[in-house]
Amino acid sequence: MSNDSLSRLAAAIESRKPARGGDADTSYVARLLHKGPDAFLKKIGEEATEVVMAAKDADHGGDRQKIVNEVADLWFHSMIALAHYGLSPADVITELERREGTSGIEEKALRKAENRERAGE
Repeated sequence: MSNDSLSRLAAAIESRKPARGGDADTSYVARLLHKGPDAFLKKIGEEATEVVMAAKDADHGGDRQKIVNEVADLWFHSMIALAHYGLSPADVITELERREGTSGIEEKALRKAENRERAGE
């Protein structure tokens, strides 16, 4: 999915917000947004679990395409959460770009230090 595809999907999700006239009777996205965070956050948890299960299956000869399908579901529901909180895929891409070139170990250590700093430790 290109950045343009993500932008188009984000715009479609944005248009389904109840404040923009999204109809919970005809739109799955509008229904999740109308129900509130508990609904779409539960779906994110379910989809994350399904990604893990698909990957475990693939380790034992299962169809690797199922991993792609489940990650697509996870991304989709995560994008609903982003929209609810006034964020976009571009915000995530910006963060990934910020991390580019930083080792994962270093980045995690920096986040821990920043969190301790914010907590006043």
